[in-house]
Amino acid sequence: MDALAINVAANTNQPGFRGPIHEGGRFEYVPIPESEPTREAVPTYGELELDIDTPDDTPVHLDPTFAEYPTCDAYTYGDPHGVKARPISELRAGDRLYFYATLTSHGDGPEPWVTPNWGAYLIGEFTLARDPLTEEPTSFPWNAHLAREEFDAAVLVEGTDESRLYDTAVPLSGERGIDANRVVTDYSEDSGKGPWWRRPLRFDAEGARDLCEWIARATYPPVR
Repeated sequence: MDALAINVAANTNQPGFRGPIHEGGRFEYVPIPESEPTREAVPTYGELELDIDTPDDTPVHLDPTFAEYPTCDAYTYGDPHGVKARPISELRAGDRLYFYATLTSHGDGPEPWVTPNWGAYLIGEFTLARDPLTEEPTSFPWNAHLAREEFDAAVLVEGTDESRLYDTAVPLSGERGIDANRVVTDYSEDSGKGPWWRRPLRFDAEGARDLCEWIARATYPPVR
């Protein structure tokens, strides 16, 4: 496996809304609330400088972390659930881990490739600094799972300085949020049928190259 994309961030289950995507493809990465007791103070929505209304004093499960994001200084991700943890654990140092989120269109002038209501978009990527860890480490940058009273991550990954949170979201949806575009149906090993936007998307070497080219595009096919 050369690349993997997984779903993260706010959604209609937690905290009950999706992050916004604005004119030009700008977006807000909105973490989910923290649902478990923590051994230390964790960031709140109010500390994240978000340009949307959120309950400011609610602690967040800030995962993944991006060095360029408020309160963060490294690139880390952890997951306790086998559906994501298993394919992540198969990655190796130098492989790519992509993050995608479902986002809701805001504003009057979004790009023509932004779906009218909601859609799935890539929001960032890691180049893995080392092989994934499957046990609690003695030394690791801050991660939300390490901040919990009971460490519960089945896998932890750390990104190199080549990792990044995107400035502009990269579309995975077609004309409707539930429609998958060619990244899913042609580049990944997923069929694009059913709730594909909740599943890990695997890419072989050729698909990973196609994905890199798609991300590098300045414009994308219109959906309207």
